[in-house]
Amino acid sequence: MTTTLKLDFVSDVVCPWCIIGYKRLQQAIDELGVQDQIDITWQPFELNPDMPPEGENITEHIVRKYGTSTAEAKGNADNIARLGAEMDFTFDFFDDMRIVNTRDAHMLLEYAKASGKQTELKMRLFDAYFTDGKDISNREVLAEAVEVYKQVLTEMLAADKASQPA
Repeated sequence: MTTTLKLDFVSDVVCPWCIIGYKRLQQAIDELGVQDQIDITWQPFELNPDMPPEGENITEHIVRKYGTSTAEAKGNADNIARLGAEMDFTFDFFDDMRIVNTRDAHMLLEYAKASGKQTELKMRLFDAYFTDGKDISNREVLAEAVEVYKQVLTEMLAADKASQPA
């Protein structure tokens, strides 16, 4: 009898260390040949829950939040890009890149859990943000990531917003 190991991966889709960690985990799972014995569920974690709708320049955000210099922030981005390349993931950091609010993306990931498409969607969101430079707080981008009718997505997100206190 094979036992399934259930893993909860707590992550934000704008966290570069989360995709690097996932890629390393996936590499270990593949090396051990236990793909059919692991069940990963993505749990939401918003790094910046108070991020305004327009987001913030990522370098300015890192400098402000972590107290680093601009040069250190850019050096860290270069290091992250190198580590990503080692794991076959492309980080394309650019000067005008913005850190954005990920609440809607997390809602969508929760919705995708029921259909068994959560990991697929998570990877699409990581790619959209880090590789393609897309604004994953934008509902058009989210709709594109899930390839669903935009009306369904809009209704789901509107229903959630309507249920929250003003």
